[in-house]
Formats: sequence, C-alpha cells, structure tokens
Amino acid sequence: MRPTEPVSADAPPLSGPVLMGQDWRDLTYLHWAVDPDRVAARMPRGVRPDVIDGASYVGLVPFRMVDAGLGRGRPVPWLGTFLETNVRLYSVDDEGRRGVVFLSLDADRLGVVLAARVGFGVPYRWARMSHTVTRGAEGEVHTYAARLRRRGVRPTSRVSVRVGAAREATPLDDFLSARWRLHTRLLGATVRVPNTHGRWPLHDAELLELDDQLLASVGFADLATRAPDHLAHSPGVHTEFGLPQRVRRQRLQPR
Repeated sequence: MRPTEPVSADAPPLSGPVLMGQDWRDLTYLHWAVDPDRVAARMPRGVRPDVIDGASYVGLVPFRMVDAGLGRGRPVPWLGTFLETNVRLYSVDDEGRRGVVFLSLDADRLGVVLAARVGFGVPYRWARMSHTVTRGAEGEVHTYAARLRRRGVRPTSRVSVRVGAAREATPLDDFLSARWRLHTRLLGATVRVPNTHGRWPLHDAELLELDDQLLASVGFADLATRAPDHLAHSPGVHTEFGLPQRVRRQRLQPR
C-alpha cells in the first residue's frame, strides 16, 4: 500500500471537470471515537479505516444542502435545496487517499434520494426533516429533527446545539473535516468521488439535546447513549465535486 497522504485543510484542485456544485450550510459535527476494528468491515474493498491517535471515528452530521446543481451552472430549483443528516466513517484507500464512507444519508427530497442511490451508489434514505434556529442572548441554537419514511420501525433523531465562538482548527478538527473525497461501491468497483472547498470556518458548540436512533439504524446504538468525543459547528462552505475515479487495489506480492 502507498503511504497515506498528509492531512491538509487546503483542498487539492479537481483534476477534471466539475460534476456538481452545492453549498453545505449550518452544519454540526458530532463524532464518537471507536476502535478501528469495529468499523473495518464497513469499508468498501480496497479501503480501510483512517486512524488518529489510535482511534477511528463515527460521525453524525446534520446540515442544510443549498443550491445544488450540475457543473458550475445554475442551481436546480427546489430539488437542489434540502435537509440532510448523514452517518459517516473515515477512510483511506490502497492509494493512500483519505476520504469518507457513508453508512446512511437521510434527506427530505425523494428525487434526490433516488438519483443519488442509482447514480453514485450511496445509501440515501427518505425522511421527514426540520431545522430551526433560535437566536438569544447566549447565542444561536440550532435544532435538527428527522424521522425516516419507511415501513415498520421509523428511526428518529433530534439534535440541538448552541453555537459558541469561532475557533482555530485543532488537528482532530482537520482530520475529520478536511476530507477531499468519498469512497463507495459503484457498478461492482470501489470508486472515490473527489471534492474541493475552502477551509471550514469552525465554531465551538454546546450540546443541549441528543435523542438519536439514526446511529442505531446502522449498527451503532451505543454511541448515542453518551456524549460525543468531538463537537463543532460551521456556517458552511461552497463545495464542488469531480467525476468518480476507480480505486486501484494494491495486490499482495508473493513471498
């Protein structure tokens, strides 16, 4: 395997055409440290858990998707703006490229869910969702709520945080937020989809409420029973995605 690329808060340029652009706004990071062995089996072939200080992380990330559109063209009206919450892991492939692996992505636009599942092989799910902002003397409070639309048990989530002062990014902040591609399976192959954006403007955040079943829905029920190990909020960034690239798996050399 090739050496893992260094963590950098500055995105590498896209090597090809821009596939789509979008804004990620009012985003909150909640992360729990886990043993890397616990998440290794959830990675696509040719991809392994990324690790910092001996731990990998599971993230619960609610935010607003705004003005998504193809290429650098005009945003898609209505369909290009929606709410999303994803549960994600942190990955590195055999070529040493860091990324994320999504266990679930819940959104309140059915058309987006269907298109993303077919076009990119990522596990989008349809949900009822809301995001509210309350402004007071002690700062903004962001509350995110979700309920899956499906038969049988419908997992829910409710997260509320108070946003604090802007902060300088820590090494852990950069490890979790400076991710320039996603890893997924598409048409029988492992691919990475590159992205680029400016540095995340991060703020401290105080957790006011966490009542979540989305983590449990993908096999991590125990995490929501304790406070996250990492918490941050961001007003957001503009993001552009490139075309999927096949991950070349490292072949083991015979002894």
